[in-house]
Amino acid sequence: MEKTGSYIKRARDLEVYKRAYAVSLDVHGATLAFPKMEQYALADQLRRSSKGICANLAEGFAKQTHSKLEFARFISMAMGSCSEVETWISYAFDLGYITQALRDEWLQSYAYIYGMLVNLREKLK
Repeated sequence: MEKTGSYIKRARDLEVYKRAYAVSLDVHGATLAFPKMEQYALADQLRRSSKGICANLAEGFAKQTHSKLEFARFISMAMGSCSEVETWISYAFDLGYITQALRDEWLQSYAYIYGMLVNLREKLK
């Protein structure tokens, strides 16, 4: 299991959770500036998928006392949310709602987070 200098007691103690949470706050703030017509469509999807990574980690971590396989399943769902958010980022850029620099920054962050999720899932095997 991933260590951050002390015992991991909750999902929010995981480094991958901390990174995903920080980026999701950035995504949330940026999407508030999307056009009104996108607030319940693209912006909402982007916010929900970015937050879904942390939500899946939190739920799975809480269930790991019953089964490491169950936690691995939730990590896989977090990976799915990570892939989903990358898709919505591409749409946001292609529709002109975010800059190329922001797209590149977010895609790089989510690629790193995805790799962290893969590594965490592998450690459970």
